[in-house]
Amino acid sequence: MLQRHNGTNHFTAIVIAGMGFFTDAYDLFCISLVTKLLGRLYYYDGSDNPGTLPSNVSSAINGVAFCGTLAGQLFFGWLGDKVGRKRVYGMTLMLMVICSLASGLSFGKEPKSVMVTLCFFRFWLGFGIGGDYPLSATIMSEYANKKTRGAFIVAVFAMQGFGILAGGMVAIIVSSIFKGLHPAPAFEFDHVGSTVPEADYVWRIILMFGALPALATYYWRMKMPETARYTALVAKNAKQAASDMSKVLEVEIEAEQEKIEQQETGGGNDFGLFSSEFVKRHGLHLVGTATTWFLLDIAYYSQNLFQKDIFSAIGWIPPAKTMSAIEEVYKIARAQTLIALCSTVPGYWFTVALIDRVGRFSIQLMGFFFMTVFMFALAIPYHHWTLNGNQIGFVVMYSLTFFFANFGPNATTFVVPAEIFPARLRSTCHGISAAAGKAGAMVGAFGFVYAEKGIGIRNTLIIMAVVNVCGFFFTFLVPESKGKSLEEMSGEAEDQQAVDNNVV
Repeated sequence: MLQRHNGTNHFTAIVIAGMGFFTDAYDLFCISLVTKLLGRLYYYDGSDNPGTLPSNVSSAINGVAFCGTLAGQLFFGWLGDKVGRKRVYGMTLMLMVICSLASGLSFGKEPKSVMVTLCFFRFWLGFGIGGDYPLSATIMSEYANKKTRGAFIVAVFAMQGFGILAGGMVAIIVSSIFKGLHPAPAFEFDHVGSTVPEADYVWRIILMFGALPALATYYWRMKMPETARYTALVAKNAKQAASDMSKVLEVEIEAEQEKIEQQETGGGNDFGLFSSEFVKRHGLHLVGTATTWFLLDIAYYSQNLFQKDIFSAIGWIPPAKTMSAIEEVYKIARAQTLIALCSTVPGYWFTVALIDRVGRFSIQLMGFFFMTVFMFALAIPYHHWTLNGNQIGFVVMYSLTFFFANFGPNATTFVVPAEIFPARLRSTCHGISAAAGKAGAMVGAFGFVYAEKGIGIRNTLIIMAVVNVCGFFFTFLVPESKGKSLEEMSGEAEDQQAVDNNVV
């Protein structure tokens, strides 16, 4: 019933769903570009170390969006199975638009009021972002056919790479404009004068820009029909499913209402999330998808959010005191954009190209393996990398950990939960797996600040390598879904066969 597909419409669906992820990544990671600036503007204490935020403020600003994302993944994942994918889809996008704009505005000028406002709106921004994970993955998995399904889902997720890239580019452009309009001396020559009052606009513009791509796709997202699999298998309306699918694929599809009714009366596949049948069929799968995503995100988000600190520590970004506040934003953005361009974005698209040939399982194992290798290679001879002239080698290897995260578990942990669970629990299970990932991101965001100060960057990198080793072994709990239909993976095909046999 759902085999033929039309390339143009799939491309449109990828762009519409993908722009949500573009916005997600932009909003989640652009904060790391401006935290040093916030430190200079609101927390300068007269010392020779500008741009340092108090540990609790740094953790809150970096981590609060993940708290919101975790809550959003669970709530919207559940809601997507209850009321349908499409109804919830526009809601998450509107929340992202409003909170992107609001996070660039603040009540009052005192540090506490600015940070509380920023953290409040970034929590709700994260809540909207959280909804995009289970909904986008589920919608793409239910639109695509089994031969190209992996590539379609990863292509949506790969828009994250462009979001990270866009964050760096917007920061470069905005900081360049302000640097030209309001030149300032380096901090070492003039402590106060190095941070011009207009620098306050820089971080606000960078954060608020995230609303534009989400707003641009809102209309198209509202025009997308409900997925046929939801309408047929969950809402039990085969006629409407056929009509919706015809719109998406531009082919005539025959409604099979009798089969749906037979399946409904035949039982077999009507177990709930907390039933013993679910635990028997998919319990270990859910443990596998949730655990691997949790472990991956500890390392991945630590790396992403705090790469500026690591680059400063090894001397790739000049010492803060040799730059003005706006120049520091420019240098940090330039370094992060280079990493995104050379490793993050290519990693995603390698996965798009190869996931339906090599398979999810192999790519995930390989990714965790090489992330472990490069983390140990950075950590064990860490002192060597800090010596002058060796920084480029460090940056190249650090980039390779990003490449194998994205040509590896960062992509596959997103794909697999959208494929292996039954239709009426698919969005919920994806939400649970993604929320476990965000719990890992919170461990990374909150833990890295204290680990870096407590045990140093070298030991922190060793811990991240060990976390990747654990991810490698937990991958063995996750089944391979390459080349199989969603109904085969979830067991719905067997249940349908049993119903057909009973009818005969």
